[in-house]
Formats: sequence, C-alpha cells, structure tokens
Amino acid sequence: MREHGIDRRAFLRGGAAAGVAAISLTACGTRSDQGTTRTKSSGPLVVRDIGGTYGAANRRAVYDPFSRETGIQIKVVNILHEQMIAQIKEGRPQFDVMDINMTHLALFKHEGVSEELDYDRLKNARNAGIAESLLTSHGVGKNYWASVLAYRTDAFGGKRPESWADFWSTGQFPGRRALQGSLDWPELEFALLADGVPLDELYPLDVDRAFAVLDDIKGSELAFWESGGVPGELLGRGKVVASSVWNGRVQSLVKDGSSLAYAWNGARRQSNGYGIPKRAANPEAAYRLIDFALRPEVQAHFARIHPEGPVVPAAYAHLSETAAAHLASSPGHLQSGFDLDVEWWVENGDALTRRWQTWAST
Repeated sequence: MREHGIDRRAFLRGGAAAGVAAISLTACGTRSDQGTTRTKSSGPLVVRDIGGTYGAANRRAVYDPFSRETGIQIKVVNILHEQMIAQIKEGRPQFDVMDINMTHLALFKHEGVSEELDYDRLKNARNAGIAESLLTSHGVGKNYWASVLAYRTDAFGGKRPESWADFWSTGQFPGRRALQGSLDWPELEFALLADGVPLDELYPLDVDRAFAVLDDIKGSELAFWESGGVPGELLGRGKVVASSVWNGRVQSLVKDGSSLAYAWNGARRQSNGYGIPKRAANPEAAYRLIDFALRPEVQAHFARIHPEGPVVPAAYAHLSETAAAHLASSPGHLQSGFDLDVEWWVENGDALTRRWQTWAST
C-alpha cells in the first residue's frame, strides 16, 4: 500500500539512474464516435507506481478504462525514488506521471524535480471537496490509507482497546505491544493522543512530551516493526497483543478469519498522490490521466478493488456502507482520525528519526 524503507537523506542526495530505455512520446488527437477525444500515440503514457496489488488495482480501475476512453495506452514502470530523481536531474525522466505518496511528492518539490501543477487542467479536482492538504502546488492526492490500532480479540477477557490511551494502559490491557520503527516517520502522534492531546491540536508536535509518554511503555512491553507484514505476524502468533498496523493489512487478516480486530479512533491518515516530473515527454496525456483518476466513479472503482479511500467525497455515493466502513476517508473515519502533516514531517522528520533510533536502542 505504501513505499517504505527509503533513507530520506540518501533520497535527497539522489542516486544512480535507472536502466530503463527512454521512450519518445508524441500524440495527435482524433474524435471517437462518442465524442470523446481519443489519441493516436507513437508510444504509451509511462506511469510510475509501486506494482503489486496496488498496481493491479490501478490497472483495472484507472489505466485500462482510461485507455478504452482515450486510446492512450499505459506503460507502468517501478523505479526507486533515488533513480527517479537522478533521471529527472539528468533531464531524461523515463516516466510521465509519478504515483507516489504525498511525503515523497513534497520531497520532490523541495528538490526542484517536479512540475508545478496547473489546476486549470484538472477540472475534477476543482470544487470537489478534496482536502486542502492534498491540493499542493506540485502534487495532488489520489487515495487515503491509515495506520490504525489492531489487537487480538482473545487477549483481554472480552475487553477491547478503543483508543491509543487504551493501548498505553498496560494495566487494563496487559501484554506486549508493538509500534512502527524507523522505516518511516515515528508514530509520535499516537503517544500524544494517548496523553490527551486533541486531534486538532497535534501539530506542531510536542516532541519532548511524546518521548516522555513513549518512555512509559518502553522496554519489555514494547516491540518495533520495520515491514508492513510484520505486525500481522506478531499479532497472529501471539507475540504481541496490540500493535499499530496499516489498515489494509489488518483488514485482509480479519477477512481471512484471524482473531484480530482494529479501531479507527486516532488513525493516522496519509495519501498517495500524483505528480509530473520536470521535462516529462507527454505532460498533456499525464494531465488527462490524473484528471480521469479523480472522477468520483473511478475513485470508487479503485476503492472496491483495493482498501484505500477516495480523496473525492462524492465517490462515496458510488460505494455501499459495507465498503465505506473499511476505508480511511469515510465520513465517520475522517472525524475520528487525523491527516499526517506532511510539511511538518518533511522539515523535522530526519532529526526526529535519528532521535527515535537513539531512543529505541538505549
């Protein structure tokens, strides 16, 4: 669901260029019988996404329907961020659209390697109710995912932890628990929520207070995970009784019959998004794809296939209540969780990650 394990300092320094053959893209427009502008292209529109089940959902819900409507074929490449930035700085990006998370879109902006978006060319983003934090100058949000509190249903004699305060209450909910380690931004917000900070007063984070709260469960009571599949394994084997986990991962385990449940209260939301690299070969088609993906019905189609929530509220008119209940951006979950402040973390994240690593190792 997301991209992990990337050293942001290495990312900002750049890396070796990817060995992907350059593609020359030109296009001319024609009209279909339905009146939709179709394109005859000498090559495909090249989109960078992470592949896997996420890429397969993009193919079914976005790429193939877009190609049928426009005649523009989509080629997908999976290139590391360091390789992407190197290609762009060399003036030869071998992709036209970037599907990456909003944190990395912010980093691309700071590096000066992405185009400023022309929102006049994204009619489906205008007045669509998309959160302002996802309508950035160099990237637009695409779909939400979240880190939630998951737990074993057989661990607490029928009681269920429903908040991060419950997660921190080792007396009422005894047993070992786990939090995300250093593969991404540390989960300091959960400590502050456990200590009574309101959702709308989290940022700027009171870092010293957060680490003081973390001290309360440090040691034998707390483990750390560094890969998305690990929390489910720890919970499934009874190695921990509660853990933060990405919502799609735990939903899959619950669906498969695991003795697990999860709470949306205090969920930390993030979003994948679209950006366009500088000197993209086919920016016109890139804008058309992004705009297509922001249609409410397309957003809903993607959410039915992959457990990530629409950024366009009108998409929920196309989703059942059952489907909406499992998505991070449903109206109820928007009220009970919060959006990670990307700009705050981009500014402070590296220093805090180093502090976290020192704290966790001592």
